[in-house]
Amino acid sequence: MHRGSLAGRLFLAQLGFILCVSGGIAWGLYQQAEENTYEETRSRMLAVAGTVAAGSEVRAAVDSPDPAALQGYAREVMERVGVDFLTIMDTDRTRFTHRNPDQIGKPYIGSVDAALAGESFTETYTGTLGPSVRAITPVYDDAGNVTALVAAGITVDRVGIARDARLPELFAVDAAALGVGAVGSYLLSRYLRRATHGLGPAELTHMYAFYDSALHSVREGLLLLNDRGQLVLYNDEAAVLLGLPPAGSAASGQDLPDLPGPLASLLRSGRDAREEIHLTGESILVVNQSAAVSAGPHGRRFGTVTTLRDHTDVESLTGELASMRTLADALSAQAHEHANRVHTLASLIELGRSDEALRFATADLEQSQHLNDEVLAAVEEPAITALLMGKAAQARERGISLEIEVEAETDRFGGAGLEPVELVTIIGNLLDNAFDAAAASVVLHLGSGDGGVLIEVQDDGPGVDPQIIEHIFEQGFSTKDLQAGRVLAGRGIGLALVRQAVTRLGGSIRVLGGPGACFSVELPVPASAHAPDPLTEAAP
Repeated sequence: MHRGSLAGRLFLAQLGFILCVSGGIAWGLYQQAEENTYEETRSRMLAVAGTVAAGSEVRAAVDSPDPAALQGYAREVMERVGVDFLTIMDTDRTRFTHRNPDQIGKPYIGSVDAALAGESFTETYTGTLGPSVRAITPVYDDAGNVTALVAAGITVDRVGIARDARLPELFAVDAAALGVGAVGSYLLSRYLRRATHGLGPAELTHMYAFYDSALHSVREGLLLLNDRGQLVLYNDEAAVLLGLPPAGSAASGQDLPDLPGPLASLLRSGRDAREEIHLTGESILVVNQSAAVSAGPHGRRFGTVTTLRDHTDVESLTGELASMRTLADALSAQAHEHANRVHTLASLIELGRSDEALRFATADLEQSQHLNDEVLAAVEEPAITALLMGKAAQARERGISLEIEVEAETDRFGGAGLEPVELVTIIGNLLDNAFDAAAASVVLHLGSGDGGVLIEVQDDGPGVDPQIIEHIFEQGFSTKDLQAGRVLAGRGIGLALVRQAVTRLGGSIRVLGGPGACFSVELPVPASAHAPDPLTEAAP
């Protein structure tokens, strides 16, 4: 075990604490053993002195002419009950008996006032045999008068021997407690060593500082969830992307917030994920998720680590790029179609059928110019114009009739302050969805609604089953994957992107009844779009 590790330091600190506590306990047990021994000795001496004082032989002898005859009786009692001295004395302290016969007739050394007053008591006093624990009891005659005193005692040395006889048992208990505490501290230190990987307090502090700084400095969202799918930790970027409280305010075990179904299902499931696309209210997220497992052959799973990368801007640029590719493909198809028409005109001229060649060229020019003039005149936004031109060519290639209806006030598409990228996402995905469902025709209506922009796309396909209307805007839903009334996730993202764009612009989307399917989108015009241009008003 590393002495510098947190576990090692804690073990040494605990061991020192346990030693101090054990020493205190040992001293307390020693004091208790000594007190108990002295108390038991006092009680025993009181019993011996009281028994002797109550004996008829002693009461009769102290009133006789020769009370010193009690010496033999006292010696017999001392040997039988194991006391060091049994002194029977007159009320003036004159000894009638003593272990040392030379002391008989001499005054007793010790306190007798309480006994003369008729009370039995104990004391520790130094007499002829050295320090002793003794009890003094009065002897009464038949009239109740104190006629003599009895003192029984044991030397302090013998009391110490009795006390020391208890110490091995007490110290064994203390040693057992010390051993249990030391083993417990060692096991706890081993657990802490595994948990902290043998790092010291300074290293743990530095590691926390670095990891916390890294957690909040990375540009990707980072979520740490436990094995129950609850939040443990997240960084600032994750708080922004998922609408969570500021990073650092979440307590361990906090439940996930209200998230879209697919994303919430992924986070709660704990399954591994690689570069999955998920939608929130305003963002397109690329999600990666993997299990958090401790090191070792039998690693314990603690939960999951999830990273979130904001893909909204990239997805918007991808949508624009897709629109430009659609337009490029349309121009390529038009070039190919134009080459065929040129060959047709050349052949008609070579055959001398110039009138038919002129009529063919004029009809073709009028058909192409009608759509170009209608769209270019009505829609000022170049990105939307390019998208519509490309979708028209795409519809012709697929044998679908695309009818574009543009109201007179559609300048809002160009100057209303609406993001062209969002409009391209909405119109492009609605048209793609309609092309997939249409039998022969699709109608796009661009106009104005209640104070905003109205976009309606209608096809002549089978329509939308009312039972699945609430699911068609969910990420991963696709009517191509409907089998036996079940919705199989994994494909559809177009309508989910439409709903997300509409939500970001503060609009609404509805699925209307009628032949086929009709999607109606209303987008409010930002207030800034209605403000007059000061330069325009100042102009004469």
